[in-house]
Amino acid sequence: MGESDRGDIIIASHLCKGCSLCIAACPAKVLVQGASLNRQGYYAVSYTGAGCTGCSICFYVCPEPGAITIRINKGTKDKPAA
Repeated sequence: MGESDRGDIIIASHLCKGCSLCIAACPAKVLVQGASLNRQGYYAVSYTGAGCTGCSICFYVCPEPGAITIRINKGTKDKPAA
């Protein structure tokens, strides 16, 4: 996860049906159609690895329960000196 990323996307490729709803819905455009088939014969979606805003729209549009998990980066920024 990069410093500017507010979230991280975990995709369970074995559950993904490759419908691409999450790709179309992602405002940051960080999801792509995979190049290889999963064990069910679908081209599963994958995360590019950087740029997630943590909005979770992909999670909400996905019709497969458990296929997408979003981890929100709370950050560990230091407090400014008083």
